[in-house]
Amino acid sequence: MAEQVNTVIVGAGQAGIAMSEHLSRAGIDHLVLERSRIAERWRSERWDSLVANGPAWHDRFPGLEFPGYGPDDFPGKEDVAAYFEAYAAQIKAPVRCGVEVTSVTKAEHGFLVETSQGQIAARNVVAATGPFQKPVVPDVVPASTGITQMHSTAYRNPGQLPPGAVLVVGSGSSGTQIADELNRAGRRVFLSIGPHDRPMRRYRGKDFVWWLGKLGKWDLEAPMPGMEHVTIAVSGAYGGRTIDFRTLAAEGITLLGRTTAYADGKLTLAQDLKTNIHRGDGYYLALLDEADAFAAAQGLDLPSDPTARDIGPDPVDVTQPRLTLDLAKEGIGSIIWATGFTQDFGWLRVDTFDAKGRPDHHKGIARLPGLYFLGLPWLSRRGSSFIWGCWQDAQHLAQHIATVRNTQTPA
Repeated sequence: MAEQVNTVIVGAGQAGIAMSEHLSRAGIDHLVLERSRIAERWRSERWDSLVANGPAWHDRFPGLEFPGYGPDDFPGKEDVAAYFEAYAAQIKAPVRCGVEVTSVTKAEHGFLVETSQGQIAARNVVAATGPFQKPVVPDVVPASTGITQMHSTAYRNPGQLPPGAVLVVGSGSSGTQIADELNRAGRRVFLSIGPHDRPMRRYRGKDFVWWLGKLGKWDLEAPMPGMEHVTIAVSGAYGGRTIDFRTLAAEGITLLGRTTAYADGKLTLAQDLKTNIHRGDGYYLALLDEADAFAAAQGLDLPSDPTARDIGPDPVDVTQPRLTLDLAKEGIGSIIWATGFTQDFGWLRVDTFDAKGRPDHHKGIARLPGLYFLGLPWLSRRGSSFIWGCWQDAQHLAQHIATVRNTQTPA
């Protein structure tokens, strides 16, 4: 006979732990099922030196500060995982680790959850598996080249890679940080850059996450045109600094346009490097303008930051961009694809997806009663996939579950 519970939460990362806290506060019995360990992706799917991209005062839940870190410090990945483990213990979250959910199907009074340890009957199911589910590796360079290829989730440190130069594909936070680390380790690095937004790390004494909050950008409920798939180049590494591709070039990294095709040992590169760099500059300068306007309108006494607008000349990589890259000639022994993720809800065997296979929901509440999504980008607003953002979304979903429970008759 199946175990009975009101709500099953699938995933014990930041979203699952946040959901558990709010369900407990609402007095709703629930289970959190995790196929591995709490915050497993932070532990085993990130490189060794990764730190949080937001400062400790911002990237956390309200009920616990990061121990051993100042408010403007950037916690390391192991400490982030330990934070969620400690938080789960603090709230007495009913987490079952080592339990894989193999399928969820509709049942008479809710859902039947099939797991590696048996069946669970639940009124509600919360899919809290996060935005980083299935790594995307473009089918560009054939394995027959003998070049080591991996997604950024498999990269750990420079010593892991075979000898030779490294091509990093992707200009978001992961790609730029990995390229920077490899360059500092003495590797020759090529960085393939696509469209991106490039915010300042700090401006006039405040972190960019503070500015996005004051400017209302975290609360945007839908991406502006062109924002849907644009990555953000930001880093908390080495104490946090603004990512500037001109600086990376000056430090020895070779900048390239987007990687588009492969033939006869050579990669074809798009003629978009200058456009992508300058577009990132435009975002950066516009954000400074908005920050200044806000500070003036609110009469904020913040220090000036005149050098923030200094943008150096384009390096030769930009003025004379390469259109091909001969992998053997350049001695490239490995390629790291920092090319993002797709969602994977193959275990969720219910009718709640649109024509493109995306979850059909409104602010996390699926059109199929009793099913919820949490931790996805733009779930309710821009900040939804961040630590603090999913905590707020979880509160909303728990309130909805509690309201529905109060109108139901016992199963």
